[in-house]
Amino acid sequence: MTAIDVRNLTKHYKVPIKQPGLLASVKSLFSQEYEEKHAVEQMSFQIEAGEIVGLLGSNGAGKTTMMKMLSGILHPTSGTCSVLGYTPWERKQEFQKSIAMIMGQKNSLWWDLPAADSFLLNKEIYDIPDKDYHETLNHMVEILDVKRLLTTPVRNLSLGERMKMEIIAGFLHQPKVVFLDEPTIGLDLTSQYAIRDFIRTMNSQRKVTIILTSHYMADIQELCKRVIIVNKGTKLYDGQLSHVAEDFSDVKLISIDLERDVEDAVLASIGEVVGRDVLKVTLQVPRNEIPQAIAKLGSLPVVDVNISEIPIDRVIERTLAEGKVRVNQ
Repeated sequence: MTAIDVRNLTKHYKVPIKQPGLLASVKSLFSQEYEEKHAVEQMSFQIEAGEIVGLLGSNGAGKTTMMKMLSGILHPTSGTCSVLGYTPWERKQEFQKSIAMIMGQKNSLWWDLPAADSFLLNKEIYDIPDKDYHETLNHMVEILDVKRLLTTPVRNLSLGERMKMEIIAGFLHQPKVVFLDEPTIGLDLTSQYAIRDFIRTMNSQRKVTIILTSHYMADIQELCKRVIIVNKGTKLYDGQLSHVAEDFSDVKLISIDLERDVEDAVLASIGEVVGRDVLKVTLQVPRNEIPQAIAKLGSLPVVDVNISEIPIDRVIERTLAEGKVRVNQ
């Protein structure tokens, strides 16, 4: 079953051009010039119910704009979108009860009140039955281990503790689709692990469909089998995370342990030396030249050999820098 269906979704903004100086400021009062920004351009994809999909891209790539359109916060310039059968920007009550938008850099809880009070407010807003409310809340509080913090004013919580409460608030009404925008940003490793485990549990137990953006590749690698890579509002890739290196990188790494020293010139004849620590060497070799490189290593005092893909974060960084659509799926 398709939970999200996006077809040619586009969002353009008109941004005022502000020239420096007092005279320019006065002129702008009578004649304002604008520049058109293309935040999202002809974006199309489908997401099945129960999927966790990573939305990747550099700052300004259009990720948050896309999430805001999918959640109904923004109207698109053109294109269509269906989330659980609803048009998001129509903001129907049934639709709003079926989704959640959780942003790591935005607070939705009342700052001076305990999180428990905000949870009660959400209970009334979403009209959650008493039994469902208590069962859901107790379950999530136990998973995230925050029972002792429920009566602490939000302003007195650490960043990681606040984020856990924000996530509980977002999942409290049992949404079917959740948009997570940088949920672990700025958090310590322990909090990151806890939130990833929680997301994984909610997806496994309740089959929640999740779109996740994160600058931490660990979030993406641990939670997402599929990723959509965007750059300047355009889709560059839509496919399996495990295929990213294979599809976008034409080189692989060969790590070797040597029995004795070998001259750099000899190693360079096999591949580009990208790392060396005494007798441990890492070579970068074109993918189609791997068999020849391995054959050449046979004449060297090699103790151990390991062939691996380029780290995914480096591949994605390179992909975004090039900005070319190589795989169209």
